Amino acid sequence: MTELLTIAGIAAVIFLLAAVAQAVSGFGSALVAVPLLALAVSPSTAVVAATVISTLLSAGAWHRESAEVDLPLARTLTLAGVLGMPCGLLVLARADDRSLTLVVAVALLVAVALMWSGLALPTGRLSVWASGVTSGLLLTSTGMNGPPLVLSLQAAGLSPRRFRATLQAVFCVQGAVAVAAFALTGHLHAATLAAVAGGVVGLPAGWAIGNRIFQRLSPERFRSIVLAGLLVTALVALSNVLVSW
Repeated sequence: MTELLTIAGIAAVIFLLAAVAQAVSGFGSALVAVPLLALAVSPSTAVVAATVISTLLSAGAWHRESAEVDLPLARTLTLAGVLGMPCGLLVLARADDRSLTLVVAVALLVAVALMWSGLALPTGRLSVWASGVTSGLLLTSTGMNGPPLVLSLQAAGLSPRRFRATLQAVFCVQGAVAVAAFALTGHLHAATLAAVAGGVVGLPAGWAIGNRIFQRLSPERFRSIVLAGLLVTALVALSNVLVSW
């Protein structure tokens, strides 16, 4: 019982920080939460808990900003994501903790590098479908489906508020499908539920803080701060793998 309470307390702090990142930039919840939470629980538990919390966070944000969502783009990215999820589930089921931590760390480093470079994907349906499928694969294997979606929406040239709202819609529906898949494959257990409970506690304060920052700072300035933080978490996760090798 004490161990579960400790997990919940750690998760509350981590998901507060993750909610701040997502409120400010529209993404980043799982990118912050998974590597940090994996230091306290198994990587697979971190992935599943982060997906559940990200789904809840995105559902609230989508409800508040539903009028801003680009529905055709959101539908395509969501459907494509569902097609990529089975491959990610296979990775989650078969990889050991160290290998999965390494996958998370490398995926995060690549994601930060791509987003920091300002890379613009080509426009068109093929590019959107490729981004969606990749996001689904990453969601069920690492919990971090944001990077390909961010790159795809950047290419679409959406305004900051429309960008954030559309991301939340895709995150919410993809996340709901992934959580159902996790439940069916036996990935919801006591440690996961403790982390989720802590996340629920940390979410409201994190979103409130992040939303206030979103309204006051330029997206470019805070985006650099967020990406710097993600780089640190990626390096921490990677060093954790190397130490245990």
